[in-house]
Amino acid sequence: MSQSHAPKSRITRRGVLKTSIATGALGTLPFKAMAADPIKVAGIYTLPVEQQWISRIHLAAVAAAEAGQIEYVYSENTSNTDYSRVMREYAESGVQLIIGEIFAVEQEAREVVLDYPDTAFLMGSSFLDDPDYPNLAVFDNYIQDAAYLSGIIAGAMTETANIGMVGGYPIPEVNRLMHAFMAGVHEIKPEATFQVSFIGSWFDPPKAKETAFAMIENGADLLYAERFGVSDAAQEKGLLAVGNVIDTQADYPETVVASAIWHFEPTLQAAIAAVADGSFTAANYGAYSFMKEGGCSLAPLGTFEGKVPQAALDLVAEETAAIKDGSFTVAINDEEPKSS
Repeated sequence: MSQSHAPKSRITRRGVLKTSIATGALGTLPFKAMAADPIKVAGIYTLPVEQQWISRIHLAAVAAAEAGQIEYVYSENTSNTDYSRVMREYAESGVQLIIGEIFAVEQEAREVVLDYPDTAFLMGSSFLDDPDYPNLAVFDNYIQDAAYLSGIIAGAMTETANIGMVGGYPIPEVNRLMHAFMAGVHEIKPEATFQVSFIGSWFDPPKAKETAFAMIENGADLLYAERFGVSDAAQEKGLLAVGNVIDTQADYPETVVASAIWHFEPTLQAAIAAVADGSFTAANYGAYSFMKEGGCSLAPLGTFEGKVPQAALDLVAEETAAIKDGSFTVAINDEEPKSS
C-alpha cells in the first residue's frame, strides 16, 4: 500500500525517559503466538522512506522481511489528517503489528489503538507508555551515546572551536542529541562555542544550507548537520560536517568526518518477539536505541581514517567501552540548546 499526502511537522515535548522496558506489570494481550508463520507488519510514515529518521525504521523492517520474520507493507507521505484512517485500514486488514510515528497525531492515534485491542502498535511518540492503552508501545531514537562520541571527533577536528549547529525543530528528540554532541566537543575543546539555529522544517535543504552559510560567515569551521542541506554548505566551503541518524559520508567523502547512526533493529526485534510469544503490552522501547543495546553507533571513519588525532580516537574507544559496560552514562538533556 502506498499513500501520497503532504508531510507533517511535529512539535512535541517529552517527559523523563523510563530507561528500562516496562514488562509484566501491565499484563499481556491475547496475541496468538507465531512460532513459524511470518508476522504481518505495516509501517505508516509521514515522510518518504528515504528521509533520515524514517529510513532507519524502514530498513530494519525490510531486513526482518528478507529474513522471513515478517510480511511487510507500508504507506509513506501519509498526512496528519489521514494518519488515523490509514491505521484503521491496516488494522482492519489483519495486520498484527503497526509501526510508525504519531508525534503530531497523538490523541487521534490513541483512539484508534483502543478500537483495535488485538493489534499491536509500536509508535514513535513524545509520551511514555500508558496502561490505559495496553496494546501501544512507544519508542524514540535515543542515540545520545553516539552523538556524544561524534562530538569528541568534532572537538578534535575544529580549529576555530566555533561550531555551527542546524536543527529542524527544538524538540526533545533533537535537543538531546545536540546537547550530547556539545558535551563531546567540550571533552576535547572546553573553550568551544556553538551557533545554534532551528529552521522550522524537517525537510528544507535550501533553508538549512542558507542557515549554515550564515554560521560559516560568523566563524564556524565545522557544522553539525541535523538536517539535510548543512553538509552541502560545508562541502562548498571546504569545511567539515558531522552527521546524524544516517551516514552520508559516501555522498560527502571529504566533508562528513563522523556521524551518529541509529539502528532500529533492536527496537523492532523486541516488538516482533513480543508479538510472537503473545507478551506484547504497553512499554517504552526507548532504551533499545542506547548503544549498550546495539541501538546506535559511531559511523566508521572511512575517508577520514588516519586524519583524526589519535588522542581523540583513544578517548572515543575509552568512552565507548565505558558506555557499553555501564560505567559511564551520557546525560539526556531535552531542553532547547542555546548558542554560546
